Amino acid sequence: MTINQLSIFIENRSGTLVKVLDILKQSGIQIIASTIADTAEYGIYRLICSEPTRAYQELKNAGVAVALSDVFALKLDNEPGKAADAVRIISDADISITYMYTFLWGGKGILIFRTDQTEKAREVILRNELSFIAEKDLVGRGES
Repeated sequence: MTINQLSIFIENRSGTLVKVLDILKQSGIQIIASTIADTAEYGIYRLICSEPTRAYQELKNAGVAVALSDVFALKLDNEPGKAADAVRIISDADISITYMYTFLWGGKGILIFRTDQTEKAREVILRNELSFIAEKDLVGRGES
């Protein structure tokens, strides 16, 4: 139901993102999905990857400010409106979503979201029989 996500804090200047990407490349870690939210001075690079625990350690060892956290990962049919349907179920249960992003994986839409109401979100996902993925589901399954 949840997967590990890396949140990497990078200065908003040339070369900092390349450093992170090179560390992952040299470690043989596959990026599955990523997003950057930035301000004038720094960015938060969030990513889902093939080996999040090892990626976390490699980045930490290189002096990169990184955090490892759990996010919810819902699996949706790749059809218009499926993300809206899932978010409505979460929203109707009065669960606030801190942030979210989506990507396609193995012919399915994957909706990643974070909330500070973790247990309530788990209950709503199970009660509404929403499909979700585990980390093991992501490794080597991106091909359609």
